[in-house]
Amino acid sequence: QVQLVESGGGLVQPGGSLRLSCAASGSILSSNVMAWYRQAPGKQRELVAAISRTGGTNYADSVKGRFTISRDNAKNTVYLQMNSLKPEDTAVYYCNAGPSMRTTTRYDYWGQGTQVTVSS
Repeated sequence: QVQLVESGGGLVQPGGSLRLSCAASGSILSSNVMAWYRQAPGKQRELVAAISRTGGTNYADSVKGRFTISRDNAKNTVYLQMNSLKPEDTAVYYCNAGPSMRTTTRYDYWGQGTQVTVSS
């Protein structure tokens, strides 16, 4: 029943920053994990970052040190702060709610996606 709505995507220059938001219709604590995935043209969908109910995190090697996932349980919102953006970060970013910190499952809920374009 969970609905997820992403926002905050857009066009940004290399080296710039962007913050994505994912607003959930219900408590984000109802899912074990909240995560961000992305898919670039011609590439497979990949995990960007995940955060558990207890605050543990998991990041793709390609974004470690640049991206930060966080959650505000009172606002039922998950964020992805993206710094030092690179052209290879260009993709559609999807919010995800599910049981796993590392894989997608048939129990996952997905947002509609928001486009992030990093270009001069």
